[in-house]
Amino acid sequence: MALPDTPATSSSSPSGPDRLNPRARIDPDLIRRLTAEIRDASAAIGRPIRLMEVCGTHTMAIFRAGLRSLIPENIRLLSGPGCPVCVTPMGYVDAAVELSRRSDVIVTTFGDMVRVPGTESSLERERGRGADVRIVYSPLDALRMAQERPDRKVVFLGVGFETTAPAAAITLFEARRLGVENFLLFSAHKVVPPALRALLASEAAALDGFILPGHVSVVLGAAPYEFIPKEYRRAAVITGFEPLDILQAVLMLLRQVAQGQPRVEIQYSRVVRPEGNLAARRAMAECFAPCDTEWRGLGVLPHSGLKVREEFEEHDAVRALGVNVLEGREPAGCRCGEVLRGLIEPEECPLFATRCTTAAPVGACMVSSEGACAAHFNFRMSQ
Repeated sequence: MALPDTPATSSSSPSGPDRLNPRARIDPDLIRRLTAEIRDASAAIGRPIRLMEVCGTHTMAIFRAGLRSLIPENIRLLSGPGCPVCVTPMGYVDAAVELSRRSDVIVTTFGDMVRVPGTESSLERERGRGADVRIVYSPLDALRMAQERPDRKVVFLGVGFETTAPAAAITLFEARRLGVENFLLFSAHKVVPPALRALLASEAAALDGFILPGHVSVVLGAAPYEFIPKEYRRAAVITGFEPLDILQAVLMLLRQVAQGQPRVEIQYSRVVRPEGNLAARRAMAECFAPCDTEWRGLGVLPHSGLKVREEFEEHDAVRALGVNVLEGREPAGCRCGEVLRGLIEPEECPLFATRCTTAAPVGACMVSSEGACAAHFNFRMSQ
């Protein structure tokens, strides 16, 4: 039985199942039909299948909808390095803590970063001691704050992937246009494809395919992932975030595996185009240069980071404030790095749900709303 509007088999065609009426994405009958096809496809393959959802939002959607309980036992869904807060290394957190201790600095950040533990402290603890640390919803909020407080240096912590880097780039353009010299960006922006290459090169997780991130792919498009099927012979599907989106992606991946024809497919065609968002990519390229950078759990990956270009050096916190990012020390017993590589489930960490909880996190994967450990902790009784 084929689903209505069967998925396209090539990333060059945006037609696909997600063009159904949005109400269909929560249709129980359609979900039952889809899970039946997944069971049949997995049985035909006849061996264990390991699929990794790269995006932390996918991880939370899978747990919130209880999707693990709907798929056959021979299909294992693994969480990957797709939570930006989780992969931000300890050294960056320590440097942000040091910045917060400067009396002439206001540190601005998205909410999750505040609670991430550093080697000895966190931004939350420093704020409790009197540091000026503020949560913002956009780097443009930090720019407005810099305009209002010309007596202070306002530093925005640029943590995120291709989803948030364009907004930071636009803010740099705006800061230069307005002449707001006290706005500074401390960039820890990362790009996703090098992390996927590192996972495949290590073969430690022995993956059959990737559920690729929808939001990141709005910017990137499909081409940057082509190395996955071409070089590593692995399946790949760019996926939306509704339960039906994810289940359809699993079926598409199984079909690729069964046919022995890996490729990059776009399931999330109502939002993602093969070419991506050219304007966003152009803004990123004009403001940022590729650099080697550290990922928690993966180490230093070549050309996986985005540093502020020299043309915007007056707004670069690293240059303007002499920020020095040193190697941090992970908490004793914390196995976040292995969780991020898909090597273990969070429950296999000795700290999980004992010393490390969402109320008192030890590792970054328990802090973030997109973290695998937080998802397992919050929804473990329902899976």
